[in-house]
Amino acid sequence: MPNVAAGTIWNLPNYAGLLFTASPLRTPFLSMIGGLSGGGLQTENFEFPTDSEYAHNAASQPSITETASLTAPTAISYVRTQNKNVTQIFQEQVSISYVKMSNQGRMSSINTAGANNPVVSEKDWQIAKAMEKIARDAEYSFINGVYQIATNAAVANQTRGILAAAVVGGSTVAAGAATLTKAMIDSVLLAMAGAGALFKNIVLFCNGFQKQQVSNVYGFAPMDRNIGGLNVKQIETDFCQVAVQYDPFMPTDTIVFVDVALCAPVFQPVPGKGNFFYEALSKSGAAEAGQVFGQLGLAYGPAWAHGSITGLATS
Repeated sequence: MPNVAAGTIWNLPNYAGLLFTASPLRTPFLSMIGGLSGGGLQTENFEFPTDSEYAHNAASQPSITETASLTAPTAISYVRTQNKNVTQIFQEQVSISYVKMSNQGRMSSINTAGANNPVVSEKDWQIAKAMEKIARDAEYSFINGVYQIATNAAVANQTRGILAAAVVGGSTVAAGAATLTKAMIDSVLLAMAGAGALFKNIVLFCNGFQKQQVSNVYGFAPMDRNIGGLNVKQIETDFCQVAVQYDPFMPTDTIVFVDVALCAPVFQPVPGKGNFFYEALSKSGAAEAGQVFGQLGLAYGPAWAHGSITGLATS
């Protein structure tokens, strides 16, 4: 049944039985970098820096004579630049009629004696599901987000996701619809090393199909011939150990190498309210209405710390 707007006794029936959803609820990237609990960074400006950078000239061997050393060389001043991202709004409304709330004991479909409604409080349950939706949307945005900065009240801020950051950093390998290979992974890690990657805590994020390809590329037969199967969770490489993480919100044709040590959620609290809070909305009828509101963006450090492989075969 499709989801509805305002909940009534007729469009939001109660059913007995344990509650499940086939929708992905795991948000591994968001969870690794701090989640929605407010443990990340905070800002009072919707624009925030991801990093500031400087660069050296190409290394060379000095050739300075004693005579030349009597005069100071030409000064070199190191110029800094700044890169940035934005927070974006996450907002969900919960609206439940008084009639629905007062019919908690009315059951639909199979009415077996002694069956109970697993939802004790419709309001609390709907608020919890709104927070689940926000976490899913944040995970999707932190991975796939396309950067946009507001120029007026009618233009939305949109945070740049880690896939776009990897492209900005330049360490992206185009697979050209080919199946994932070790050579591709070696190539992107080498590109990251050449770009200056710190390799503090690299995690390879991929969807289910590419997770199986990673296991196929790096797998080996187990010692016990009575046990079969592969589940590669970590790769030893020339530059670092790479953890392998399945993420249902990753595109099927892409894998990304993220230095999660450099990533954090950036919260923009509302004064006096905090971030991701629930508040009641003004009454306009016989319904309990409220909203969950928060502002959140992704800090990912220097873009060149990450890398990706795009355009992989998906079958």
